[in-house]
Formats: sequence, structure tokens, C-alpha cells
Amino acid sequence: MAFEGLADRLQQTITKIRGKGKVSEADVKEMMREVRLALLEADVNFKVVKDFVKRVSERAVGQEVMQSLTPGQQVIKVVKEELTALMGGEQSKIAVAKKPPTVIMMVGLQGAGKTTTTGKLANLLRKKQNRKPLLVAADIYRPAAIKQLETLGKQLNMDVFSLGDQISPVEIAKQAIAHAKQEHHDYVLIDTAGRLHVDENLMDELTQVKELANPDEIFLVVDAMTGQDAVNVAQSFNERLGLTGVVLTKLDGDTRGGAALSIRAVTETPIKYVGLGEKLDAIEAFHPERMASRILGMGDVLTLIEKAQANVDEDKAKELEQKMRTASFTFDDFLEQLGQVRSMGPLDELLGMIPGAGKMKGLKNVQVDEKQIGHVEAIIKSMTKEEKQHPEVINAGRRKRIAKGSGTSVPEVNRLLKQFEDMKKMMKQMTSMSKGKRKGGMKFPFM
Repeated sequence: MAFEGLADRLQQTITKIRGKGKVSEADVKEMMREVRLALLEADVNFKVVKDFVKRVSERAVGQEVMQSLTPGQQVIKVVKEELTALMGGEQSKIAVAKKPPTVIMMVGLQGAGKTTTTGKLANLLRKKQNRKPLLVAADIYRPAAIKQLETLGKQLNMDVFSLGDQISPVEIAKQAIAHAKQEHHDYVLIDTAGRLHVDENLMDELTQVKELANPDEIFLVVDAMTGQDAVNVAQSFNERLGLTGVVLTKLDGDTRGGAALSIRAVTETPIKYVGLGEKLDAIEAFHPERMASRILGMGDVLTLIEKAQANVDEDKAKELEQKMRTASFTFDDFLEQLGQVRSMGPLDELLGMIPGAGKMKGLKNVQVDEKQIGHVEAIIKSMTKEEKQHPEVINAGRRKRIAKGSGTSVPEVNRLLKQFEDMKKMMKQMTSMSKGKRKGGMKFPFM
């Protein structure tokens, strides 16, 4: 999860104060010391940390907290609100042009993932808003960038406008916008040139493209793993181009998250999207409040619901519910559900969106073994149609055959069959109970 180290430290800190009936100024001071250290370790800008701690401290010892019935919880509420404000307060959406196309200029240094992010964003706009984007290859200094964008266009079945590497980026942008109007594209995403560092030639060229294209948005793509350097890069680009948004890449990696917390405060430029993996759908809109909730261990139910709505077929879900009620759930159904859940993203990341999951026994810092999930899928796919529908026919000889066919072992097959049977029994119990608490629990094969 992004911000993992910061999240652990902050959650440990707020746990100490959560249940307190009374909170003294000394308690708040001690908590703020821990919060300050946690933010600094996460590579958050020093001035940003200082201002944040000051604001939280002033509110935490004010009347709204000290005179409340649950001061411990009120302090946590203050921390969450200020953390949300630090990251921008509310989601910042794309400024759509009154008359299409909406032009988005993508800028950034080499290595930040700008070209891939351009493709990801276009894919998101098409899927979420049912729009028709045009990708524009305007990085003429790196032929590989043009080829990369064309390859992405083929993978996404999306139009790419390219004039090669002998025409100026300004002319490419001009002709691309004219082409987009003619072909009724809703969005134009211009993938501009990058450098290994900020230099005058790069900025002069980007300024010329901006003046001609008159973009509705200028997005800076920044690698979140570069820490404070990301903030410095954002400042440089913002001073010359007047950025309208930032896209943070690699927020799923081993990053301390300081860039995400600092960029908004230092440049006053909103983070609009975050990249969360290598796949072309691994990008999502940035919601400050949701991210604050995740950092503080409060979950992110809204994002979880959105992912489910985007990846789970509603009719099949109703059909599955009926099968669960009648205990006719089969291995085919299980395999289909496993595929739909996996399409929502890494399972340990999904668990992090469930409120309180980090405090549940057995779920704290859980690492879901994707290799084990692969084993489960292989075992099921090695079964015959009859075996998937009626697992009770799987005798010792069949178990050996399934293990051999799936490249697993007989004990793994036995364990899956036992857990599947336990799951069906639990479904039956759940649907037959109208009141009372559920007894026992079930451990999924991949946990």
C-alpha cells in the first residue's frame, strides 16, 4: 500500500489517544511529536510538516475538542481533516472545454512514466466517461517514445496522431488538434518531450506548445518514489508553465509518500490522478479524503465500491447470490468470482480499503500470496466438468490426477476441497439464520 510506513506510524499514534475519556495538552503534545516524526520519515517537506503540526495542535487543544464527550476521537477527527486539507481538500476534476476537444498537455522528466501515463489516462477517460481520446506523439527527441505511444494505441485500440520525429512539436500539436476536431475526438492528450533534468531548452519548447495549443489542462507526471526531488521538479514546471494538475506515478511501490503530501502544499497544484501499477488500467482519480482515511486505517469504502461496480457483473452477482442461498455454488462459480475480484486490483490493497481490517485478527499486515491464488486456479482448471459441479466424486485417484495436471501436490488439492466444503456449509448457515451471530470463520485458500 502507498504510505505504508507513514500509515503504520500514524495508526500506532492515534490508537494511544483514541479511547481516552480526557485528553490533556501534554497528551496532544506527545501525539504531535510522534506525528511530526512520522511525516518527516515519510520524506514530507519540513515546512509542510511544521505548518501541519501547528494547525492540528491549535485545533486539538481548542474548545471543540477539550469540551467534547469523546476528546480522543475528536483529536483523530482533526488529524484526518487537516491531512485531507493538506492533500487538497476535495477531488479536483478535469476542466472540460465548452467546445470539444478538451486539450491536455502531459509534461514531465524522462523516467517518470509520462508516455505510459498518457495512455492510461486516455484509457480511463474512455472507460469512465465513454469519451473518444486522441493520443498525440509530440516527443520528437526520443523516437522510442513515439513507438511506445503507437504501441499503446494498438493495445488500447485507440487513435494515435504522429508525424514522426522531423516535424516540430508545435506543428504536431497544431495539426493534431485540427485532426481531432475533424474526427470528433473529445480529448487530445499531447505527450511532450522530457529530459533527464529541467533545462531552459525544454521549458522554451513546452512554453511554445502551450501558447499554440492553449491547453485546458497541463498535467505534470511525477515519480512519487523520487521524494523531495518530485517537489522541486513540480515547482520548476509550475513556475514556467502554470500547471493545473499533477499525476503521481508508482504510488503503489516502496514509496514513503512524502511527495504526495508535499506537492499540493508547496505548489498549490492539485494532485488529479495516481498511478498504482504497471497495467493500463492501474490509474485512478485522487481523492484526498479517501487517501487520508486509508493512511489513518479508516478504510476506503467508496473506492472499493467503485472498483466492484466497474469489475463485477451485476446480473452474475444476483445469480451467484441465488446459488449461495440454495447451496448450489460450484467450483466454476468460485473460479469466476476469483477472476472478478482479482481484476479489481491486488487483494492486500483491497483489504486495506475495508475499515478496521488492519485491526482484525489475522488481517493486520496480511500479504496475499498471488502465487497461491494461481495454484488454486490451476487446481480448479485441472478438474473435469463433473468434478467442478460435484466435488464429492473426487476420490484419491482423481486427486492425484488433478495435482499432477495443475503442477501442485495432493495435500494442496485436499486442502482446497476441504475449504470449499467449509465455505458451502457456511453459506448454508448464513442464509438459514435470520438472527444471531455467525459462529466460527473461514480462511480462504489464498490467505
